[in-house]
Amino acid sequence: MTKININELIRIAEIESADLFKQIEEIALYNQKKVLDSFRKHKVSPMHFSPSTGYGYDDIGRDTLSKVFSSIFMTESSIVSPMITSGTQAISIALFGLLRPYNSLLCITGNPYDTLEKVIKGNNIGSLKDYLINYNQIELDSTGKIQIDLIDKCLSERFIDIILITRSEGYSWREALSINEIEKAIIHIKTKSPNTIIMVDNCYGEFVDKLEPSEVGADIIVGSLIKNPGGGIAPTGGYISGKEILIKKIASRLTCPGLGLEVGSYFSSYMPFYQGLFLAPSHVSNALKGSVISAKCFNHLGYEVNPAADTLPKDLIRAIKFSKKDLLIKFIQSIQYSSPIDSYVTPYPWDMPGYKEQVIMAAGTFVQGSSIELSSDAPIKEPFIAYLQGGLTYEHYKIALYESIKYLLS
Repeated sequence: MTKININELIRIAEIESADLFKQIEEIALYNQKKVLDSFRKHKVSPMHFSPSTGYGYDDIGRDTLSKVFSSIFMTESSIVSPMITSGTQAISIALFGLLRPYNSLLCITGNPYDTLEKVIKGNNIGSLKDYLINYNQIELDSTGKIQIDLIDKCLSERFIDIILITRSEGYSWREALSINEIEKAIIHIKTKSPNTIIMVDNCYGEFVDKLEPSEVGADIIVGSLIKNPGGGIAPTGGYISGKEILIKKIASRLTCPGLGLEVGSYFSSYMPFYQGLFLAPSHVSNALKGSVISAKCFNHLGYEVNPAADTLPKDLIRAIKFSKKDLLIKFIQSIQYSSPIDSYVTPYPWDMPGYKEQVIMAAGTFVQGSSIELSSDAPIKEPFIAYLQGGLTYEHYKIALYESIKYLLS
């Protein structure tokens, strides 16, 4: 086998990525100004970093952070809370806040993320199914596109209370949805059924484009603060942003009816949430650049990647397909080795709550489970696909890419 000069391979990938890098930098600049404008509009100052206790009445840090998010996402109201443990919980809170017995939920992007399965279909655990909420889903077509004709069929048969769109691909071999695709679907649905609530799982998609789904008609968008908008600094949390009347209903589920957003203390500084949000556009840009060169390099080495190496990614996830289970595991282990935290640990597949198959994860992150930081994971099933995401600094991504290729070729 011809010896491969990995540094030269990465250098060539960077040259080939010049046009995509330029687009990514333009998006980052646009979003950085959007974030800065929101900070200035709401006069963010050190007083907003102060912790609160007890009931958290008049918690100015919490309330202002929510307003900052609303201005960035162009929504009427937001819930931004350290008490939301994950994107899955944020989606769950929103669904339970808006749906009532005998209402209907339709997902038009196939299976939602694995961890939502029991939220929707679990037996006798307080799931949507237990509360007599009807659920259906429409698969994406063979090219990964939303099937508008099948949505029309569902809408013609009964009123759909909520339509859920999952922006990212999760554990599947497809591209994330673009903002244009989401906008077209929303316009079509609202024309047919204007009172149907459209909710977008926005995880992995924030600041990847100049617009967010809420700016093209989504009623509610939901995400995690240990992904893009936390900038690798936020230690926990999630957000729900959208129309005020809907946010009020969801807030009653977050706390309790009658209290809503009036309560909720956090006995630690809010500074990491503000600082992480401020850094997020730049960190997302770094992750996207790393994703692009990793696609180029693995393509040159003969691996299949998704999205295609010559396209601008629509979220932070880079899928790489391996021919063998052992190669997949080897790749994940190489990413762990290149992590700043627990680099000496060797990950192996294990049973993980919320997933059907065993999962292997490289997660040497400062914030546990943070996927805006460079990490990688994979379900152990055919086809053997690794999902590489995040990257706070472009330099770290390049080092990890070098080590992973070296490890695979050894």
